[in-house]
Amino acid sequence: MIRTLTRRYTLRTSSSCNRTRMSSDNSGKYHQNLIPDANDDDDGMDIRNEEQSMVHQNVGAGTPHHDLQSDMEMMKERFAKLLLGEDMSGGGKGVYSALALSNAVTNLAASIFGEKGKLEPLAPERKARWRKEMDWLLSVTDHIVEFVPSQQISKDGTNMEVMVTRQRSDLLANIPGLLKLDAILIETLDNFGQEQEFWYVSKNENQDMDNSSQRDDKWWHPIVKVPENGLSETSRKRLQYQKESVNQVLKAAMNINAQVLSEIQIPESYIDSLPKNGRESLGDSIYKSITVDSFDPLQFLSAMDFSTEHKLLDFKNRIEASILIWKRKMNQKDGWNPWGSGISSGKRELFEVRAETILLLLKQQFPGVAQSSLDISKIQENRDVGLAIQESYSRVLESLAFSVMSRIEDVLHADSLTRTRRCSEIDCSGDTDTLGIK
Repeated sequence: MIRTLTRRYTLRTSSSCNRTRMSSDNSGKYHQNLIPDANDDDDGMDIRNEEQSMVHQNVGAGTPHHDLQSDMEMMKERFAKLLLGEDMSGGGKGVYSALALSNAVTNLAASIFGEKGKLEPLAPERKARWRKEMDWLLSVTDHIVEFVPSQQISKDGTNMEVMVTRQRSDLLANIPGLLKLDAILIETLDNFGQEQEFWYVSKNENQDMDNSSQRDDKWWHPIVKVPENGLSETSRKRLQYQKESVNQVLKAAMNINAQVLSEIQIPESYIDSLPKNGRESLGDSIYKSITVDSFDPLQFLSAMDFSTEHKLLDFKNRIEASILIWKRKMNQKDGWNPWGSGISSGKRELFEVRAETILLLLKQQFPGVAQSSLDISKIQENRDVGLAIQESYSRVLESLAFSVMSRIEDVLHADSLTRTRRCSEIDCSGDTDTLGIK
């Protein structure tokens, strides 16, 4: 594999100067189809080739030979850790290859992006490292293949059907889409490198100012400042457009992640830890609310206490556990089983649908919530390398998209407060159009 990656890296280095850079004026074209069709099998490789070209154009410190040698050493170290399953003693006590790759993607994203506290471009070095090392990790998917029938004509003109290999269909469908989502997020951050009408100050610099624009749940972030009259209409519309674009990326990444997680087998250890019935999992209060004759999921969620992330995550764990319990009871109708109960199958199916609706609404309302116990258990026990890469890549993009969208909302929130305060100072008397307040 090292030899293969060396050859690929060398070819890309020699041809990088002949490739054109992706245009930054095409941010809107991804709204219609963020996830490409499965037959667009060359898109993923094209994007990765293009990004490698951009890396060499933007970061060219040192001689090519020195850069190649340095990258080779780093690549050897990365893949050595993956092969050892993160057990550097070599004693065979490491984790599965799938989990090692998943951890590598997660750790790389954490070291590159961290927790985005500001809307600003990535440093060129960080951007280059992200693209380069993600390309290394994604190169594994090039060798995960499946057999498909293909028509070939022999020398005597006979038409024959033979089996050929191609990249596995789920990777063929999702990896190019994830690469496009990645490119949109990086491009969005790059756009904030231009002159902006907002800026950030630290808490120390803001001691003698009014910091009412700072949200209580984000006290550790820098404070957003806007002009005393608020943002201009052009800047406000641009931020709204960027927010919508990132929101589309967030939805697409969430859909891919949910799809991949649904394909990972549920570990037996998680099933063994479940209560024997849905009432015990949910608790009497929640169970009664879900099993009433007239049920409104939105009203149910509005009555729940989600004041802390711990409470939200605990509720999500309970809902997922109850869904699995009811599903297992539906699938084990015949014969005795420890999951049996006196509830009819029709009611059990109804309760399951209600719980799934609640879970879907919960994910939509709180996209940044931490992973549930079921998701963590699946990731830790999964042995499919292809699914592991798809899950981890979509998860880190989902996290980044949520962070960027939250920072855009912080700016719009500060602008709204500033314009409202300014309007009250000059007594707008209903003429709010002058400040853009609707």
